[in-house]
Amino acid sequence: MASSFAQSNAAPSERPMGEMNTTPLIDVMLVLLIMFIITIPIQTHKIGVELPHPVPGAVEPDPVKNRLNIEADGRIRWNGNVIDRLTLRQYLAASLRLPIEPELRFQPDPQARYVVVNEVLADIRRAGIKNMGFVGNERYAAF
Repeated sequence: MASSFAQSNAAPSERPMGEMNTTPLIDVMLVLLIMFIITIPIQTHKIGVELPHPVPGAVEPDPVKNRLNIEADGRIRWNGNVIDRLTLRQYLAASLRLPIEPELRFQPDPQARYVVVNEVLADIRRAGIKNMGFVGNERYAAF
C-alpha cells in the first residue's frame, strides 16, 4: 500500500508535479532586489572648484548680429535695408573677413516662396557662414 503512490498507473496529467514552480521565487527575488537598490545611499562626489567672481562694471562685449529677413513678396532685407542677392553675397563675404564672425539671424516670412528661401540658404551655405540661426520659429512650436 505504501508503494502504490510510486507505482501509480494514473495518466501523466493526474500525477503530482515533480519540479518546483520558480515564478513566485523570481518575483520575490526581484522585489528584494528593488528594495535593496532603493535603500542604498546615493554616492555623491564633490570636487572643490574656485570660480572667479564677476568684476563689477565689466560688461561682456556684444557680438555683431546681422538680421536677414525674407518678406512675403520675396524682398530680402539685411538689417532692415532691402538688398538684392548679389549684395547679399557681398555682405556675407565681408562678414567672414571680420576677426570674429558675426551671428546671422535668418527670419523668412511664412508666406515667402520656398524657392527664394532656398536660394538665400544656398547663398549662405556657399559663403561658408557657420554662425547662423533661425529666428521666429517659436510661434510655430505648437503646430
